[in-house]
Amino acid sequence: MARYFAFGLILLPIIEIAIFIKVGQTIGLFPTLGLVIGAAVLGGLLLRQQGLSVLTQLRSNVNSGRMPGKTIADAMMIGLASIFLVLPGFLSDIVALALLVPPVRSWIYSTLASRVTVVDTTSYRRQASPDDPRVGGPGTIDLDEDDYRPQ
Repeated sequence: MARYFAFGLILLPIIEIAIFIKVGQTIGLFPTLGLVIGAAVLGGLLLRQQGLSVLTQLRSNVNSGRMPGKTIADAMMIGLASIFLVLPGFLSDIVALALLVPPVRSWIYSTLASRVTVVDTTSYRRQASPDDPRVGGPGTIDLDEDDYRPQ
């Protein structure tokens, strides 16, 4: 897995530079720079709008007592989109703008959620009752009042 990640880190800038060169040859330098800056501005506006929407959804989920799993995943994908928007390049901008579209985020979430099992850990916490066979058993150390000294 680490090998693929390292390969992707090397491959991504090469692809971005190649796309820059091709777009620059096709439409010129200033329109290419205008597209990159315009994508960053548009992405920033979409990021703000989608981010505020996700925050209100998260607040409503917490207030109603529902698990905010999808909302947290949306927030993470929007954060990833913001990182991609900061990176200069057309490929990263396309991925970032795709992550800012709610149906794309829903599709990614449903794809990932089908492979994950959520376990509620609150059922594992319980108080030991006096009737519990582990209390006072062979592994229990019972201290008298004079053996215990608070620090």
